[in-house]
Amino acid sequence: MDELEVAAREGKLDNLPRCGPKQVAKILQGIADYRKHAGRFHLDDAEMAAEKLTEYLLGLPGITRVTPAGSLRRGRETVGDLDLLVTGPGCVEDKVNAVVEHVAAYPPIADLIAKGQNKASFHLRNGLQVDVRMLPEESYGAALQYFTGSKMHNVSLRQRALKLGYTLNEYALARLDDGSVQSSSSEEEIYAALGMDWIPPELRENLGEIEAAEQHRLPRLIEQSDIRGDLHMHTHATDGKNSIREMAEAALECGYSYIAITDHSKNLAMTNGLDDARAMEHVERIRAVDREMAREMEGRIRIFSGIEVDILADGALDLSDEVLAQMDMVVASVHSHFSQPVEQMTERILRAVENPYVRVLGHPTGRLLLRREAYALDVDAVLRRCAELGVAVEHNAYPDRLDLNDRNLRLAKELGCKIVIDTDAHQTSHLDKMRYGIRQLRRAWLRAQDVLNTRPAEELVRQLRPRPV
Repeated sequence: MDELEVAAREGKLDNLPRCGPKQVAKILQGIADYRKHAGRFHLDDAEMAAEKLTEYLLGLPGITRVTPAGSLRRGRETVGDLDLLVTGPGCVEDKVNAVVEHVAAYPPIADLIAKGQNKASFHLRNGLQVDVRMLPEESYGAALQYFTGSKMHNVSLRQRALKLGYTLNEYALARLDDGSVQSSSSEEEIYAALGMDWIPPELRENLGEIEAAEQHRLPRLIEQSDIRGDLHMHTHATDGKNSIREMAEAALECGYSYIAITDHSKNLAMTNGLDDARAMEHVERIRAVDREMAREMEGRIRIFSGIEVDILADGALDLSDEVLAQMDMVVASVHSHFSQPVEQMTERILRAVENPYVRVLGHPTGRLLLRREAYALDVDAVLRRCAELGVAVEHNAYPDRLDLNDRNLRLAKELGCKIVIDTDAHQTSHLDKMRYGIRQLRRAWLRAQDVLNTRPAEELVRQLRPRPV
């Protein structure tokens, strides 16, 4: 990587085939982006690592509980390292060394960083750093609160504890005057002792949650069980892996009562995108499966016909209005020309959402976490116009995207935008990715009533942008 950067800067790539100034600039930007994101991991990768290590640790007698903390528990969009808290009878003083040795023998370890009396730190083969801490049961709540963070949340909480005559650390909440332990075994007890409601981990970013907990006005955050359907998914008609029916049956297993099939339009040639004629044929196939499953499943799931239509470079859409008029769900998304300047990109998207058949703006900033930055965009202007038009904005729950991010989701709510959450699933297993997006909605303080696809199908249709008569 270093040698490639030097070669690019010294002009040594200039004479290579198809490697002009623009390509060299892209290479240098790619190197800069890689270094910026080095050491960060997608939520699903970190969670998978935590699950495998948890299974390994619970196989040792004397371990009863393994809990992820840190940024994974808070649902941050990417994770820098993994904190695991381990408790059980095997974590007491005379037995904990055996647990430490068991941790240090974990087969996927690439290198052991440190091994102490009640902690082991190491890198996995993919580079993720893991810190495993062994705790006595009586300190579990204090340690979970402390190691969950965030840093600024903990600073504010400790300051509050001091004002009330306590000291708070990873071992306990204790009185300042005599050192007696007030609480240590559960987070709920610690927050209650400080005169507060328990704060969900996703909110612990020192963004007003402490004041809200003190005043008993924390919202009831959205939960995955609130979701009634998924409005953005693909089938093998374009670049998906499964059929319409297979996606619908998988959605039923998730407990959903509706889905929208939204395959790609023709501009994405690499995905075998649909032109006008194929799109209409696909609509008929979707409707046929919908009728078939309505009979067999006694109306338990509804399948909306739809499309993920490309927003072209000038803001026009990739299919004719006559075809879009036949769709139940038109999701408009940018998939090309990401380098347009902010004014051009903003006007491009504003023109697209003016189309009366667009009901959802898909993954609005176009970012791919750890791979591609969001394109230049006046997010405020786009969200304001979507709110005025009744176009819903999507939170794309796929862990490579998580777009809109939590900050923009808060803004969308403030501006009165309609919000949907979708997985952008390309195979049945991807429907399970919804949980990563739910964490971002919770980080944005969103409730079930703030998200359209927590509603039954009939109400969802009423809430979506009306189609032209």
